Order: sequence, then C-alpha cells, then structure tokens
Amino acid sequence: MAVFSIIKKSQLEGALRLDAEYYQPEYLTAKSLLLTAKSILLKDISVITTGPAYSSEGIGEAFDIPIARIGDVVNKIEISSWLKLSKKEFAKFHERKIKDKDILLSMTGDPPDVGKCNLVTFKNGEIFAFNQRVAKISSKINPHYLFAYLSTEIARLQTERNALGIRQRNLGISDLRNTVVFTPSQIDQETVARSIENYLFELEKSKSLYSQAGNLLLEELGLKGFESESELWSVVNFSEIKKADRIDPEYFQPKYQTILSLIRKNGGVALGELATIKKGIEPGTEAYQEEGKLFIRVSSISKDGITDKDQKYLKDELYDKLKKDYQPKVGEILLTKDASPGMAYAVKEPIEGIVSGGVLRVRLKENVESEYLALVINSIVGQSQVERDAGGSIIAHWKPDQVKEMQIPILSKTIQQKIADLVRQSHEARKKAKQLLEEAKRKVEELIEKR
Repeated sequence: MAVFSIIKKSQLEGALRLDAEYYQPEYLTAKSLLLTAKSILLKDISVITTGPAYSSEGIGEAFDIPIARIGDVVNKIEISSWLKLSKKEFAKFHERKIKDKDILLSMTGDPPDVGKCNLVTFKNGEIFAFNQRVAKISSKINPHYLFAYLSTEIARLQTERNALGIRQRNLGISDLRNTVVFTPSQIDQETVARSIENYLFELEKSKSLYSQAGNLLLEELGLKGFESESELWSVVNFSEIKKADRIDPEYFQPKYQTILSLIRKNGGVALGELATIKKGIEPGTEAYQEEGKLFIRVSSISKDGITDKDQKYLKDELYDKLKKDYQPKVGEILLTKDASPGMAYAVKEPIEGIVSGGVLRVRLKENVESEYLALVINSIVGQSQVERDAGGSIIAHWKPDQVKEMQIPILSKTIQQKIADLVRQSHEARKKAKQLLEEAKRKVEELIEKR
C-alpha cells in the first residue's frame, strides 16, 4: 500500500470520509475502473443479511446445527469443522439460515481478510446458521459468477476501503449493499461461472479422496464408526497415574485407551523413533514485514497446505541467515504444537520460508510414507492423543516430549502407499481447484479492463 497519495479537493467524497487511507491510489484505481464499466449495485442483484448475535452458551462441539463464523469464511474451512449451534438457539432466528448457493462474506477482520467470501453448496434438507459478523448474499443473478467477481482484487479493495477501524476493520451492511458489481454479457458470465462450477467439482473431488484415505486407515485399524463420546467415569490404577504424571480425569478417559490399544495391535511406534523432530524459531515481531519470505506460523498451517491467513514475512537477509536450519524441505511434515496443536501437513513443493517456534519440522528416518503419517496425525488416531496430552489449558501447548511419544500405527507398506496415493490425488484436485478459481477471477478482471 502506498505511503501517501495526493488528490484534489473535488475528489473528496463529501465530509463523510477524510481519512487518508480511504484515498489510497489502489482504491481510487479500482473505483475508476468500475465507473467506466457496465455495473450495478450489489443490493439490486441480491438479498443481503447478517446473522444474529447468538448466545455463546448455545454454541459448541456438542450441539447440532453448523454455524459459519468469520474464520470459516476467511479460510474456506470445511463445513464439518464448523462449531455447532443448539436447536433452541437457532429457533429464535430460524428464518436466518444459509441456503444452497448462498455467498458468505466476512464483515470483520484485519486486512485483507475483511470482504473475503465463500460460496456454500450442500444437499437439500441440511440446515446451517451464520453469526452477526458474517453477511449472507443470496444472488438474483448467476451465483457462480457473482462469487467469482466478489473474490477478485477489485471487489475486495472496495470492501476493504469501506471498512472502518485502525487494526481490525468492520464493514457496514449499508456499504456492502452499495458495493459496485461489474456485470458483463450473459455469455461472459456463463463462461466465468463454468470455471467456478469446475472449481467446486474439483474441491468436492479433493474432499472425497481425502475421506477415502481416512476411511481406509480407520477400517484397517478397526476404528470405522468409532464413537468418541466421553464416558462420565473411569477406573485407573495408581501406577498408571504415577507413570503419566497426570491426575486429571480427562486424561484417563476410556476412549483414549481403546484407540491406543488398537494402535498397539497394529505395530504402534513412538513418533520420536520414526523421525527427527526440530522446533522452529521466533525472530520477534519486530522482524515481521508486509512482504519478503514467508514466516510460517501456526495460523498458516492446515492439512491442505500453507494458507494466507494473517501471513507475515521476513526480510531476505534474515531468511538467508536462517534458512539452513529453519527452512522446511520437501517430504518433511510441518506439525503445530501450540494454540491449535496437532495440525500436520506433508510438504509437497519447495517453500521459501522459515518455520516459527510453534511449528515442528518432522523428518522421517524410517521407511514410512510421509503422507500416510500426516493423515494418521490429522485423524482421530492422532487427534485423540493430542486432545489427551494438550487438553485442559486455555491456550493449548503440546510439549515436544509428548509429541515424540505419540503412538503411530505401522500398517503394511501396500496400505500405506494406497493411503498416500489417495492423499496425493486429493492434493492435486485441490491444487487444480485453486487454479480454476484464479482463472475465473482473472477472466473477470480482464473483462473489466476491456470494458
């Protein structure tokens, strides 16, 4: 973003906004492009609402109705990972629910997260809710095209410009409704929409392949259909308490013992015996830059790869100094240990970046497939152990010694390879989906420039 800009008094939009940030050159350029293009206001081609302020007591893992929050829009997290809303709380505002092909847009967040959007697709009969920091856009034109347009940099700059706030921005519903939407010919809209339809197809394919890999793992371990609900009590020997150096009852829940027993039956080995584990580095917030080489933090890692959420960067000079010891290599697994512990990603392509102190680099030294190991950690097999070890704190911390003791089932090489192949195919489908989305956005931007 430019440090300064010079504009004429006549360009000031009345006395409503006099803050310098509002008149940044990139905002003005985006506005001028849309003024000379065929366009319409968002409120004229859609119905826009925000969700209710649901009570926090009615939201949690144990309830029934998935609820979309800012993070679910910004990161395009799978619906299966959303928190749940109680039926009682949902009934208070039952008319405010998400429908198939609705677009969700974040109304709050640090730039560039404010204004990010997601197109929701699901089967008939499913019910989903959304909260007050998320806008639901029900399109009257082709929703696939509108989603592509709202995903472009030109559209995002509009919402970012209108959002108020110094650090975290808040976009008003009135400003969102007055967002300018470029509307090309019907033929061009349909061309863009086909790319989005293909994007959604590849995303669904990716999810299906990953699900197949996970199901194969659980079937081989005898965990398919395993119910992980906690029992209200358990009986343990004092010797077990002494060995674990833990006295909290959550640690000794029977479900953990059931899973560990099945791991042992399948040649369970401690992660520390399978791999070398190395912690990242914390150069300090003063080293953060808006551009440069990636600084890979816990919030940047998902099972699908490195996300761009709240991304930070380091100077090239600092990167050159640290890369020998802290740059991840292809084939390694990046594993989070703090805040959101137990998220694993097997590195598939070279990364020019440095790993933070909350992330571990796991380098296999045994003949185990890295994609297989990452899937095991991300599955109930690994997550139950993370939950047991790191649970109970406000901010979870998974100690390196606990990480090394995580038990990994060693299935036959044939099964490992089959699981790894499914995961790789899932990654390729997701990669293709991302390319299709970028293609659709690029097509919209080209149409605007040719207007």
